[in-house]
Amino acid sequence: MYKAVTRGISVMVTPRYMPEESSPDEGRYFFAYTVEIINTSLHRVQLKARYWKIVDGHGQIQEVRGAGVVGEQPVLGPGESYSYTSGCPLATPSGTMQGNYVMETADGETFEAEIPAFSLDIPQAKRVLH
Repeated sequence: MYKAVTRGISVMVTPRYMPEESSPDEGRYFFAYTVEIINTSLHRVQLKARYWKIVDGHGQIQEVRGAGVVGEQPVLGPGESYSYTSGCPLATPSGTMQGNYVMETADGETFEAEIPAFSLDIPQAKRVLH
């Protein structure tokens, strides 16, 4: 598991390789990742947008921006959490992802909550980012 905390917003990511969704002979490796967001601050926040930087094993970069996550813009009160699972196809057996969530407070202030960098690796190519 990988973890980052920004202004009381804890983001934990657990990635895993999905062999049943992958076709290594065709250069397709699919990874799932589960994200848990916990609001340990004293303020209500809403996740408004996401930004991902995905780097494959050849150094090719893909950037993804969009509203919310998995079609939702969850609101988290103090002590509340939200989790979701999504996926990422890669053309290589390993890569990395990192990014941020744009969070908005009840008074309209926005800030970026860090998504920790994490590695995507098939079991035979296990790397660990610290």
